[in-house]
Amino acid sequence: MTETVSTTRTERATRRLKQRYRAERRFKLYGQISIAIALGFLALLVVSIGSQAISAFSNHKVSFDLTLAPETVAPNGPGDTEAIAENVSGFYELVREDLLEAFPAASQSRALETELYGLVTRLATIPMARQTADNPGRLGETVTYRAVLSDDLDLYLKGAVMDEQRMRLSAVAAIDPLEASPAGATRFALTTEASLQQLITALEDAGAQDRGLSTLVQAGPAVAKLEDVTPGRLTAQLYAGRAEDFRGAVPTVRILGLPETERNMTDHQIAWTLSLKDQGRIQRGLNWALLTNADSTYPEIAGVLAAIVGSVFTMLVTASIAIPVGVGAAIYLEEFAPKSRLTGIIEVNINNLAAVPSIVFGLLGAAVFLNVFGFPRSAPLVGGLVLGLLTLPTIIIASRAALRAVPPSIRDAALGVGASRTQAVFHHVLPLAAPGILTGAIIGMARALGETAPLLLIGMVAFVAEVPAGPADEATALPVLVFKWSTGAERAWEPNTAAAIVVLLTFMVMMNAVAVLLRRRFERRW
Repeated sequence: MTETVSTTRTERATRRLKQRYRAERRFKLYGQISIAIALGFLALLVVSIGSQAISAFSNHKVSFDLTLAPETVAPNGPGDTEAIAENVSGFYELVREDLLEAFPAASQSRALETELYGLVTRLATIPMARQTADNPGRLGETVTYRAVLSDDLDLYLKGAVMDEQRMRLSAVAAIDPLEASPAGATRFALTTEASLQQLITALEDAGAQDRGLSTLVQAGPAVAKLEDVTPGRLTAQLYAGRAEDFRGAVPTVRILGLPETERNMTDHQIAWTLSLKDQGRIQRGLNWALLTNADSTYPEIAGVLAAIVGSVFTMLVTASIAIPVGVGAAIYLEEFAPKSRLTGIIEVNINNLAAVPSIVFGLLGAAVFLNVFGFPRSAPLVGGLVLGLLTLPTIIIASRAALRAVPPSIRDAALGVGASRTQAVFHHVLPLAAPGILTGAIIGMARALGETAPLLLIGMVAFVAEVPAGPADEATALPVLVFKWSTGAERAWEPNTAAAIVVLLTFMVMMNAVAVLLRRRFERRW
């Protein structure tokens, strides 16, 4: 007699099955929410850093038509090109003369001259000197050079210093010249075709008088500072250009959002900058100096090249120590070392070292490599040794995991056909574990690239104005440069810091991408 088996599920089994399905859907939802949160924070990080860094990757430059007088730029003659390249003061003198020629009223006051020269820093003329040294035949000629604008004025033109309210006035109907100021700047009154009540209302809404805000009036290259305004008349003091430039023009009014005492640039400097920009002498372009210059005390000409080279030298020293030693130790511990209490203690200590704070390795490096062995401070050699010790446990652990992932049948097969233990490991096991070992080594190197604390303790925070030529030269590294720039007092260091972080993250992403590609290219699934 055949027994019939009922396939009908009980109500309890059905309920439990539905509960499992709901639990699986919840778990899937939790995973999706986790990924979304992680991507959200990543996007926030990228947007936050990128929005600040984008300003540093471009800057404003002023063009100068300089007559290269040999007695000024080449006092030792055209044959001494090295002296020409180092004669920054001579080229800066030509720049100052050009600025005074553009704004002659500034020459009547020593204070105004100092403000005018502040439009361009002295070291910004270094590229001029080097270009002239490369082409000494230009001596005596009039050559157009471009110099980086001061960092504060550069940020002002980018709109990153303060809020600024702008409005257009109606056409100027008449100009009434008034007496000259003690500094020689002409004062005048403007009469427009329409009432100035809108400007009066805007000034009242901004609290310009109570807060001490400055208001600039611009008509082409002419810029003046507002002194008084009534519904039909505007009184101003000329800062740049000619008062006649306002006749028939439609001026633009700029109500500056900060009083002059709370910013690093004066009203005169802003006026001169606006005048130069209207003349087409100030243009914005890519800031290649950020990638081609070394560090500087002036943020507008500071670059990351020395830090990049220092990081490369440091990583080379780190890799030459950590990878061979780490892989060799992993092979011995996993394939040859007897299972004893000693090897157990060694394994525990390796795992513990991987969790030791990085600053401890910095203290070890300062005590041993600097104080005992007398290695040079602030050198990639010492930084590489310290980071090599820091990375060593990570590489050992990753390499052992890769070796352990190779199936035992590979070893047994090699030994079965007569291979020695060493041949089985190096000819068969190691090639199959190589992708995992390389991945672990690169990830360990990427971690070392982003370390800051150990390098600070061995002195790699020093100011380095020249690109290092070797591992023993004084140098800094990208993460240390980020730390140093982030502590700068000037506002221009903020976008520079973000740009240096972008460069550092680019290197780390490249290293992690190489690790992923190696794993996908050589990985074997068992």
